[in-house]
Amino acid sequence: MPDRGGGPTGPRIRVGRPSRRVRTLLMTLGVLAVLGMAFTMFAGFWTDWLWYRSVNYSSVFTTTLWTKIGLFFVFGVLMALAVGFNIWLAHRLRPPLSAMSMEQQNLDRYRMGIAPYKKWLLFGITALVGLIAGASASGQWRTWLMWVNGVPFGQKDPQFKLDVSFYAFDLPWYRFLLGFGFAAAILSVIAAALTHYLYGGLRVTSPGARATAAATGHLSVLIGVFVALKAVAYWLDRYGLAVKSSDFRATDNWTGLRYVDANAYLPAKTILFCIAVICALLFFATIWRRTWQLPVIGFGLMVLSAILIGGLYPAIVQKFQVQPNEQAKEAPYVEKNLEATRKAYGIDGTKVTDYSGTGNTEDKTKLRDDVGATASIRIMDPNIVSPTFQQLQQIRNYYAFPENLDVDRYAKDGKDQDTVIGLREINLAGIPKKNWINNHFRYTHGYGVVAAKGTSADAQGRPNFTESNLPSKGDLGTYEQRVYYGEKTTTYSIVGGPQKEIDYSDDNGEKTTSYKGDSGVNLSNPVNRAAYAVAFGEPQILYSGAIGDGSRILYNRTPKERVEAVAPWLTIDGDAYPAVVDGRIQWIVDAYTTTNGYPYSSRTTLGDTTADSLTATNDNRAVVAQQNQVNYIRNSVKATVDAYTGKVKLFQWDTKDPVLKTWMKAFPNTVEPKSDISKSLMDHLRYPQDLFKVQRELLTRYHVKDATTFLSGSEVWQVPDDPTNRSGSAVPPYYLSMKMPDQQAQSFSLTTTFTPTGRDNLSAFMAVDAEAGTGDYGKIRILKLPTNTTVNGPKQVQSQFNSQEDIAESIRLLRGGDSEVEYGNLLTVPLDGGLLYVEPVYVRGGGLKYPLLRKVLVTYGGQTAFENTLDEALNKVFGADGPATEPPDEGDTTTPPPTSDNPTVQQALEDAQKAFDAGQEALKKNDWEAYGKAQKDLEDALRRAEDAQAEASRAGGAGGGESKPGGKPSSSPSGSPSPKPSS
Repeated sequence: MPDRGGGPTGPRIRVGRPSRRVRTLLMTLGVLAVLGMAFTMFAGFWTDWLWYRSVNYSSVFTTTLWTKIGLFFVFGVLMALAVGFNIWLAHRLRPPLSAMSMEQQNLDRYRMGIAPYKKWLLFGITALVGLIAGASASGQWRTWLMWVNGVPFGQKDPQFKLDVSFYAFDLPWYRFLLGFGFAAAILSVIAAALTHYLYGGLRVTSPGARATAAATGHLSVLIGVFVALKAVAYWLDRYGLAVKSSDFRATDNWTGLRYVDANAYLPAKTILFCIAVICALLFFATIWRRTWQLPVIGFGLMVLSAILIGGLYPAIVQKFQVQPNEQAKEAPYVEKNLEATRKAYGIDGTKVTDYSGTGNTEDKTKLRDDVGATASIRIMDPNIVSPTFQQLQQIRNYYAFPENLDVDRYAKDGKDQDTVIGLREINLAGIPKKNWINNHFRYTHGYGVVAAKGTSADAQGRPNFTESNLPSKGDLGTYEQRVYYGEKTTTYSIVGGPQKEIDYSDDNGEKTTSYKGDSGVNLSNPVNRAAYAVAFGEPQILYSGAIGDGSRILYNRTPKERVEAVAPWLTIDGDAYPAVVDGRIQWIVDAYTTTNGYPYSSRTTLGDTTADSLTATNDNRAVVAQQNQVNYIRNSVKATVDAYTGKVKLFQWDTKDPVLKTWMKAFPNTVEPKSDISKSLMDHLRYPQDLFKVQRELLTRYHVKDATTFLSGSEVWQVPDDPTNRSGSAVPPYYLSMKMPDQQAQSFSLTTTFTPTGRDNLSAFMAVDAEAGTGDYGKIRILKLPTNTTVNGPKQVQSQFNSQEDIAESIRLLRGGDSEVEYGNLLTVPLDGGLLYVEPVYVRGGGLKYPLLRKVLVTYGGQTAFENTLDEALNKVFGADGPATEPPDEGDTTTPPPTSDNPTVQQALEDAQKAFDAGQEALKKNDWEAYGKAQKDLEDALRRAEDAQAEASRAGGAGGGESKPGGKPSSSPSGSPSPKPSS
């Protein structure tokens, strides 16, 4: 670019040059800094590549990487060319500076200053805008892949009759291109205008014309391009109305056209498109006319039209046409929204049945007998009993259980049994001595499954363990018990090398092992070691002697983060759960495909709708969302993560989902067909909680099918707050094997309740068949209660429990001393037209650090019972004895019974009996001081019995399981059981 500006160059000033030694040192330091930065960047890239290759998903890494690189270079170069070309053109069109005005004399200093560096300055500016644009474009890799691989939905929107894929896959990409075009046009206008001003093409204070003809033509064309893009934006906005959200009828995320959109905004956008096209042509015409008069007038008319036609006219239509007769005007559009929303969230097949809420059968004996057939009532709350598992089955301090356990089904004697299950995972906070070797080489994994029946407790209120001890033994048979990958395993471990790992400990001392799996990345290569030393900020990885042949580094070890990493296009359910499948522990992770572009379907915010009282206290249960606002969701993938090898498998679950098909085209051979799911794995798959929570939130409004009822708002429900705690968060859904009124047998279900907005009485009960592999899997049933009668909701039932004088007194006694009462899950079971509520009550007190089941609350038809066992409470409520809900396990010998051949246990039980009797006598005399002392003696005796029994179990090689004292325990009003010594 030759400089025609001229001008003196000014005096030159010589500056002393640094010595050769200093220059050499500075150059060396500079080279080392550049090499260090380069290796740091390389380490991040290289370790990522090694990890993806180790899990056999390298195609995900390469596809994502090349897509990002391609977008970066294409759009970076386009932006750089657009801005650079217009700077070059503005410089080339500069006028000769003959008569120098004062303004130009002031600018002359800047022209002289940049004259020697013009090429470098041009290169720097274009490179900078190119880098920024390229980085922004690379973040759109999901949008690009969905656009280029999109498959049709086979459904058309009701307004424009376009396939839904246009809105889900095409429109987001077109909007990105439009935004990129706007950015390029604006930056080009700014760069060209500054260049023209610097070189005299534009003048602010100089006399005469403010712009040369060349500058006028150049800038007019650029502004014309901007206005033409605005015309395209108006045209796309027409289709955007189908996915536009608005606040309508107290629905913040209502989506789709309404009457004013179809009859005011839609024609207004079409008119504005035409005006913008004419205005753009006027700007282009300045190339020949060399005047801005007509384009400026046209642009002003376009702005005025946008205000009048695009803003004022729709407001008039809304005020004078819609509001006087809103229901009639909006009804057709509401019906479209209802249909689309129900279809997009998979709730269109919901079966709503009227339910009286009051019992129909007078025969109490029959009702009592029907309870067992209607539901397997779970009194072990997985969200309460984790400390009990921890205390009884932790075995060593360096093991721990998750804060919230899981519920699954396991067959026993040919019958499915609801089971509370957790893994004994590694807990680095509990290791005896913390150092780098112990943290990362020796204490590397957890050990074994611990499981208990969900429907019963032993005589002391502890879980009835079906799998326990270390190594774990019980009903689950033989399986690989080492847990290298788990929810609490958040740090890296280096295994398989010369350093032995602690496997587990028993009475004979510590057992050691060495990892035999092929998981993780091999550290034999010095380049790999150096890369991980940099990536993890741990230089010892580079030179430690504990790393040698066969050493492998394991990281990204939680199930959710592994699935998210290998499938970055999936949204991950907040609750991964373990299952023993074909001799291995498999973590099962539910994953979703989502989109924000389903026309007419109202949006929901995943972070809000999936929040409940459990996520409020445990961040690990939060959903991992790729996009937080969605209006379409499918549980399209079931994933498994092997707890020993870390191997991740993705299985196609929803074979019709077009979003999943699109991603399977983008990432071929990453998702295995549904037919590859084994029968043993299918037995443990279930309906996911986060999808259920999203659907129940939508069903608070979208359970109605007609627009009139929806618009009236008379049938709006809400998810009640959890009555068992004070978090103020929604009640979580509960897994429960139960039978709905139209079902012939129990099925594993996920359940919840609804209340009217602003009230606490019950509106409806909702359940979904959660048992995978069955014909009714995913079928949602809602029992809708009448609006003209009042049926107690969960909060009212809880208040009723607490307000009854005898129950309140018993709870007060349970809280005596330093004891704490913890309420378990309040389960709701439909029974013969009425609703049966059951709530276990746990006590954590005295020297005990864990909750024990002490009482069971039951209510039905206005009758309430607060008894020591579920059977006793049911018998009292129905006034009739029934079959035991959980028959005794006569053949279970997981733990030796405390018989007279164990004198320590026997003596402790006799002391417990004496303390109980003393407490009963004190209670009769209202001697509360004596009663409190008796309770402490009773607790101490039970603890001694427990410790002695555990010691006997360890000595016998089977200990730590469930306790089954002979005889039937009696109980005190405080709920403390009194074990009867067996003869």
